[in-house]
Amino acid sequence: MKIFLALVLIVGGAVAAGCTKAQAKVVPDPPALEVPMPPPRNVEATEQPEPPPVVAPPDEPPAPVAPPRPRPAPANTQRPESRPEPARPENPAPEPSRPADETRAPSDTLQTTPAVRQAQVVRTIQDTLSRASTNLNSVDYRVLNNDAKTQYDQAKRFISQAQDALRERNLVFAANLAEKANTLASQLSGR
Repeated sequence: MKIFLALVLIVGGAVAAGCTKAQAKVVPDPPALEVPMPPPRNVEATEQPEPPPVVAPPDEPPAPVAPPRPRPAPANTQRPESRPEPARPENPAPEPSRPADETRAPSDTLQTTPAVRQAQVVRTIQDTLSRASTNLNSVDYRVLNNDAKTQYDQAKRFISQAQDALRERNLVFAANLAEKANTLASQLSGR
């Protein structure tokens, strides 16, 4: 029985030791720091003297003052439906004749290449396109793999787009497309 009692005390002590909680050590709060108040702001207002009025020199006439621009009407205001038309003279004054240069319509395209070189640039682009077409015609489309067929079709599209750009006189774009078509065609013909 003594062994039993000793065993119960040992087991009870182990269970009692396992049931107790471990507690962390408590650290006291650090002392609060006292932050001093910011110093008061002393801002002195400085007055700048007004500039003297500008006076025109006596030998020059005063500069004309432009009238204020009219403000656009708000979008939601309604306009009167009928306005009186201004009176027109019976015999309008004939317009002065203009030189032939002023009567021409302005060109729709911005010309980046001088007119002297334009024919030479067009010829160069056409030569590049003909080389690309010759290279593509030497390629047998049926024996190409899928990637090469895609490149062949792309080169054909570049040639077509370059010809369209030449018709529209977009020489920079046409030259770029012609070079791309020629590069693809030369790679395909070299296979």
